[in-house]
Amino acid sequence: MLGDLIGDTQGRDIGRRVLDAGDGHVVVEVSFEGGGSYYGTAVNGFGTYESELRADGSLRGEGQGVDMTADGQSVTWHGIGIGHFTDGGGTSWRGSLFFSTSSPQLDRLNHVVGLFEYEVAADGKSTGKFYEWK
Repeated sequence: MLGDLIGDTQGRDIGRRVLDAGDGHVVVEVSFEGGGSYYGTAVNGFGTYESELRADGSLRGEGQGVDMTADGQSVTWHGIGIGHFTDGGGTSWRGSLFFSTSSPQLDRLNHVVGLFEYEVAADGKSTGKFYEWK
């Protein structure tokens, strides 16, 4: 069940690279940057994920990133999710996030599993929300 809202993000792709494209098996690496918040604390950051096109047309993704507060506190995250293509050429993702931080202000992140909803438009602009898994 979804719990408290952890935060949100808005971003944009800053790079894409094909890692594998053999026999219908495609793996793409996407790097992105953006800003958002965790429990009301503003952050800016960047990350990279790999997206694998599966035989049924769905996507499997795995990524990692780092976010920073204005005063230099950091949060790292690792995520995994399942996605699909949307009308117009974007992608829609759902999955889980695991956080790590030494920030006293954001320590709550060390004790939750995050569930995310993430939308990427065809132009690379993205939005997402993160919730605690209860």
